Amino acid sequence: MRNLIIFIKRNQFFLLFLILEGISLFFVIHSYSYQRSVSFNAVNDFTGNILKTSGNISDYFLLSKINQQLLKENSKLHNQLSEKFGVNDTLSNKQDSNYTYIPAMVIRNTTNRHNNFILLNKGLKQGISKEMGVISDNGVAGIVIGVSENYSLVMSLLNSNAKISGRIKKNNQLVNVIWDENSPALGKVVDIPAHINLQPGDTVITSGNSFLFPAGMNIGTIVSYNKSENRGLNHAILKFSTDFNSLYFVYIIKNKMKKEEEKLLEENEK
Repeated sequence: MRNLIIFIKRNQFFLLFLILEGISLFFVIHSYSYQRSVSFNAVNDFTGNILKTSGNISDYFLLSKINQQLLKENSKLHNQLSEKFGVNDTLSNKQDSNYTYIPAMVIRNTTNRHNNFILLNKGLKQGISKEMGVISDNGVAGIVIGVSENYSLVMSLLNSNAKISGRIKKNNQLVNVIWDENSPALGKVVDIPAHINLQPGDTVITSGNSFLFPAGMNIGTIVSYNKSENRGLNHAILKFSTDFNSLYFVYIIKNKMKKEEEKLLEENEK
């Protein structure tokens, strides 16, 4: 032990040097590892953000493609449900219904004006013409009033000139539906006979009396019912089935028998 103390005293400066060198080396090694770790993590985060952004972009376009496919499938389903088959041993006697549903995408849509319109990405090239009905997945949306080669202009239900022939679903009473002009969510049911009583939640559907929409399509549900003081025709406030603020995909309805129906009516009115 005495010899160790003597050795330390003789070599104290050299030993101090070795200790300080060791401490310095320790900090250098750990400092380098920390810097390398920070650098590695920074690169990792940057790469991760790029991959995440790239993934989000890919998912967006994939989702758009999937939505288009779903729209086409829904259109096929509409058409299949509306078909009627003749009883025959061959498929050549298949009889289609009066209506065909053509899917379309909303390019532009207004909801805050006195007269609102919807621009769609289908036109003459896709068989669209004026006076075709337009529906969303949930209900009636409007009527085609203008057509170019590749686009259609639709008079939205949120238009002061729009009027849809409807029926009260529970009793088949004929009524007309117009826009309330106070909210993009609300319409007004007019021409309700005095003896008809409506309750909140009652459904209003298309009457089928026009050439635009098949019978039975949702227009909306009753929110409130107002009776006339002079026992005349009453009116009610209706919530539209279609959410016009989130309108993106729609179906344009083509009545394949429209010309024949119009011609027959014209001949009868002469």
